[in-house]
Amino acid sequence: MRLLHTSDWHLGQTLHHYDRTHEHQHFLDWLLDTLDAEATDLLLVAGDIFDTANPSAAAQRQLYRFLTEARRRRPHLAIVMIAGNHDSPARLEAPAPFLDWFGAACVGQVHRLPDGTIDVEKLVVPVRDAGGRIAAWCLAIPFLRPSDVPRVEAARDNTDTGIHTGFDTGIDTETGTDPYQAGVAALYRSALELALSRRQPGQPIVALGHCHMRDGEVSEDSERRIVIGGAEALPAGIFDPAIAYVALGHLHRPQKVGCHEHIRYSGSPLPMSFSEIHYPHQVVSARLEGETLAEWRAIPVPRPVDLMRVPLTPRPLEQALDALRALDLPPFPDALQPYLQVRVALDGPEPTLRAKVEAALDGKPVRLARIEVSTAAAAGEAPAPMLSLDDLNRLDPAAVFASLYRERHGAEAPATLAAALAELLHAPDEVAAP
Repeated sequence: MRLLHTSDWHLGQTLHHYDRTHEHQHFLDWLLDTLDAEATDLLLVAGDIFDTANPSAAAQRQLYRFLTEARRRRPHLAIVMIAGNHDSPARLEAPAPFLDWFGAACVGQVHRLPDGTIDVEKLVVPVRDAGGRIAAWCLAIPFLRPSDVPRVEAARDNTDTGIHTGFDTGIDTETGTDPYQAGVAALYRSALELALSRRQPGQPIVALGHCHMRDGEVSEDSERRIVIGGAEALPAGIFDPAIAYVALGHLHRPQKVGCHEHIRYSGSPLPMSFSEIHYPHQVVSARLEGETLAEWRAIPVPRPVDLMRVPLTPRPLEQALDALRALDLPPFPDALQPYLQVRVALDGPEPTLRAKVEAALDGKPVRLARIEVSTAAAAGEAPAPMLSLDDLNRLDPAAVFASLYRERHGAEAPATLAAALAELLHAPDEVAAP
């Protein structure tokens, strides 16, 4: 079986108010060709399909046109998608009958049975081959909010969830390790046990997740920090060795988790901010033989539009303007013009800054996306960046809360308060009808 792992499409994203529909369509068209070239049997999309919980109609059309064309070109392709922290779980799951017809399964959220226990059945997806036979099993675990995970007590059954936790979760429950981490581990283990009970010899098990793994490398400014209680990163031990491949989403830099070659982030297909200019954007092609991973390789995603920083580091205004005037670029169609971030170091206010930058760029085929202004707070200090409106929009409420609590009380915020705030921040956007 050949699978293709991708994540963090962020359809509908704008870069400093510039629409990126053309770039996303270029990626989706390339992905269709790649599915054919790799003779792909299973496409995994590990969350953040859309950039917002309320995506535009155009962004939704892009997704469904892609699914339609994938079905036409590869009638037996299986697709499994999960929701990320940017997605609306209910919105992704709403067209389930339509997705079933396309051979696509989408898991947006954790469902509970009438007795309150977790409906693990909905998290375990059978993957069928061209003959309709089950060829593999997929643990499709979406982004998990605190209310999604079972409460875990060490080495005994938990009557609230019906999930037995007397196994190696990779979490030290005896020493009081964060209960959210233990609950995530228990949920993966419960789904794995169901898949193991149903699989036949030779059928591999793969897993999806949208989370922040311990030691993962994040970008400077484009990934929303996921902080649940005091737990920001999950350990690799939550994934049992019986899982042949773990397809992760959320971190935009492609990477393996620790020393585990089979636990990987594919990364985003496009740079989502200027801090990601040098990321090797890619998808991952993996071949499974029997119940194990035989090989994997990265396939670079072509970048139709460049992102440029000029100068490369903040420079005084006149030097920055000279660098802009010296730009010598070939002509580009409007949709392919590079995005530009100008980096300027100032000693004080400069009311005519934007006008001077735009004059220096007059006639050049670039799109001015951002002017990054740095200022030296005191003699001898390194320049400190000023906060733009985009910077303010990216401020993490959980981090602001933690900082204010430390400032006012001289201690870290209690885990219960942090967990309550996290649940509010990540609560679904939809409000149930009365």
